[in-house]
Amino acid sequence: MKNDKVRIALVGAGNWGRQHARILAAHPGVEFCGILGRTEQKVQERSREYGVRGYTRLSQMVEREKPDMVCVCLPSQEHYDLTLEIIRAGIPLLVEKPLVFDRREADTLLTEAGRRNLFFAINFNHRYAKPAELARQAISDGRVGDIVFATWRSSGQGSSTHRYANLIQTQCHAFDLLEQFCGPIESMMAQMTDKTGGGFRSLALALRFQNGAVGNLLGSYDSSWSYQNSHLLEIHGTKGRVLLEDTVRRFSFQAAGSETAEVWQAGYFNDFDREFHRMFDKHFDAMLSAFKAGQQPPIPAAAGHRALVCATAAIESFETGRRVSVPLL
Repeated sequence: MKNDKVRIALVGAGNWGRQHARILAAHPGVEFCGILGRTEQKVQERSREYGVRGYTRLSQMVEREKPDMVCVCLPSQEHYDLTLEIIRAGIPLLVEKPLVFDRREADTLLTEAGRRNLFFAINFNHRYAKPAELARQAISDGRVGDIVFATWRSSGQGSSTHRYANLIQTQCHAFDLLEQFCGPIESMMAQMTDKTGGGFRSLALALRFQNGAVGNLLGSYDSSWSYQNSHLLEIHGTKGRVLLEDTVRRFSFQAAGSETAEVWQAGYFNDFDREFHRMFDKHFDAMLSAFKAGQQPPIPAAAGHRALVCATAAIESFETGRRVSVPLL
């Protein structure tokens, strides 16, 4: 690190990669030192935009820039090879979700990083939405009581060549947040449909948590993100209920027996908390602080592995038609 700034390079010049580049270029604690892309034209356009050098070979970027950390933001099914190469080069890294699509690849990434005692973070940025933070506080303060059921709905449009893309690359947020709030998922049963073609784009899971609570998860790529309340997370306990609407839009808590709810939604001038991509800003700040302090990531890559374990259990349940236990590793 130079002048207390962390030299960070970016792998990925795509749409969400622009959010990485935006943060790296503006953050006072970062020296943005390079962008790696798959095509020369695209990477040069993005590198000129942010005033850094562009590369199409990882080894060349690492040798010249000597980054303290690398952010990886590639198409969802192309994470494995470059992530493994970065790990084997001994460079700390932050990767986008999902970790990978294959359980064996996830095992390899964690094993290789563990051998090197490497800082290895994943961007489950939904944890940093203001409504999620308020829900976590209400649960930890005991205001919700013992959780008895939870329901998650996420319905929009998406596409991928992988038949379980919605489950793995989008509902990983569902598994992560549901377990954050309700504890480990013990077992599940799954129904899915390929009615519209292009894989099992809509799915419904029945969940049982280790603490005895139950839940359901409904996800779809056959809907629209334009609809209000495309995303809902509702958690009921013996003392009250929390409700999160459209991830960043609205939070409410209502005590059992009360006809009045407490509501948070971003005020007139509070653009930061109402903007979806700002969850990443908050996560990045926490991640960078942990890295500079020599601590483990606030959201380690193991969380991505755990979401994939849950997704794999859902696939097994659907393909076998039976309830499947979710192993704790």
